[in-house]
Amino acid sequence: MRSALWLLFALGIAVNVWSTTFADLGTGAEIAAKVASGVLVLGSGTGLWLTRPNRHTA
Repeated sequence: MRSALWLLFALGIAVNVWSTTFADLGTGAEIAAKVASGVLVLGSGTGLWLTRPNRHTA
């Protein structure tokens, strides 16, 4: 589960970098790519945070 979340997190960052740097997209497509990659990064980051190992050993 966590490996899939890490993969999605990295994919979201890669899409954001690609859409900002290399892609020759129109304004609407660039905004859509950035929103989609942002949702992907935020969602997978939240999933990683919620599934982090419990560090409280009492």
